[in-house]
Amino acid sequence: MNNSDRRSFLKIAGISIGAGALYRVAPLLGAGKAGAAVSDALKRSNGEALRPFSFVQLSDTHVGFEGPPDPLGTRAFERAVETINALPEPPELILFTGDLTHDTENPGEHAARLKRFRQIAGGLRVQNIRCVPGEHDAALDGGALFREQLGPTSYSFDHRGVHFVALDNVSLGKPEVGAAQRAWLEKDLARFGSRAPIVVFTHRPLFDLKPEWEWFTDDGNDVMNLLARFENVTVLYGHIHREEHRTIGRAGHHGARSLVFAFPDPASGAEKKPLPFQKDRPFANLGIRTLTSTGGPGAPGIDDVELSTAEFAGTNGIQQLLKKGAFA
Repeated sequence: MNNSDRRSFLKIAGISIGAGALYRVAPLLGAGKAGAAVSDALKRSNGEALRPFSFVQLSDTHVGFEGPPDPLGTRAFERAVETINALPEPPELILFTGDLTHDTENPGEHAARLKRFRQIAGGLRVQNIRCVPGEHDAALDGGALFREQLGPTSYSFDHRGVHFVALDNVSLGKPEVGAAQRAWLEKDLARFGSRAPIVVFTHRPLFDLKPEWEWFTDDGNDVMNLLARFENVTVLYGHIHREEHRTIGRAGHHGARSLVFAFPDPASGAEKKPLPFQKDRPFANLGIRTLTSTGGPGAPGIDDVELSTAEFAGTNGIQQLLKKGAFA
């Protein structure tokens, strides 16, 4: 098995909903001794053989946000829950990549917004839900309320042979992971060989996407250096309220859309301000993204379908994508 084969033995395909993607993870190890050797090595390091499964990433629900540019409030979040519950094959994991709530200096109101987030997310027919905070959730109190209601802000777990790492790059009150968390990450990754598939989920991008818009992490390069020896790294993030895909080195970086409003493409020269709400297209820029494998290394192919009321309720658009076998 050559280096290209080893780096591309995971297939990511599926459908993206609202703010993020429904990813299907499938091993492409091939037949024969080489594929069996990779499978055995992963089982020894992870404690579980690599097996197909799917998971969803959602981001930036901003529960508690009111007023322009988005008069819908939590409706897009509620619709995403309905859409996920309608999938013929439910995902095994839901990953929320931050800004679950909109910030407020009133601790009581902040607690109420986190409670409302938990109520809506509790409608998901998926038991394994994992979250990381955004700056709106954790910057004002260092993540104390988040930890009280939702648990640790950084942690890791294994699922069907894939190692997931939740990183907190907001609780220090600045865009930084910090030395203590990086030391934990280095120790956490030590038991894995270079072929282990790693999925990192965090709020801010771990590279300088648009520093003047605060779309970066100060020590993102230090974090990625700790991941550099791995051949299969996927980084999922939110914060930017738009879709973004980059391959940097051997790692794929995927930004998810928001569930309240979108920001413009920074390359367009536009100002950093939310795109205007469109009454006739209330879910514009909060759409469906289908991902298909390219058959080799690199980012998956992308097709966008806007989430409109007709597509959501009708027999075309999303319903066609949700048909049994759509992820084959």
